[in-house]
Amino acid sequence: MSDIKEFYNKEIVPELIETFKYSNIMEVPKIEKIVLNMGLGEAINNIKIIDSAAEELKLISGQKPVVRRAKKSIAAFKLREGMPVGCMVTLRRKRMFDFFNKLVNIALPRVRDFKGISGNSLDGHGNYSLGVKEQIIFPEIDYDKIDKVKGLNITIVTTAKTDEEGKELLRLFGMPFRK
Repeated sequence: MSDIKEFYNKEIVPELIETFKYSNIMEVPKIEKIVLNMGLGEAINNIKIIDSAAEELKLISGQKPVVRRAKKSIAAFKLREGMPVGCMVTLRRKRMFDFFNKLVNIALPRVRDFKGISGNSLDGHGNYSLGVKEQIIFPEIDYDKIDKVKGLNITIVTTAKTDEEGKELLRLFGMPFRK
């Protein structure tokens, strides 16, 4: 983590100050947290899917996930309030930077026909959301032991005020945006 922190302070901060003309170093945006989320609608029929998804998310993130439950009942989906419907992890500090490094340098290049990620997935406040269709792009997941290929949502929360500040921050950290 100290390497990434040092890289941020020595390389990224001066470049962002020069680009966006910040008057104070505290205005420079930084990555606040990374949230990993697996929504599992199939868990209504098969509860064991939640256990395998939680175990895979634990391997990917290095932190125990929280099982999320339905807030209200929906009869059309045969969903009752309190049923498990997914799991999530919020990463901060060292684990966040370790995961970000693994995502950018190892996992994303393993995606088939990878040409870069879209630069349009920012939410208006500098936060970036990314959907991964297969959890098997992460090296910790053993392909032979998975029962079903599951998707994963990754949200990178920054302190940036605008989308262009957030995108530039992520680009300087090494996020492979499409040209």
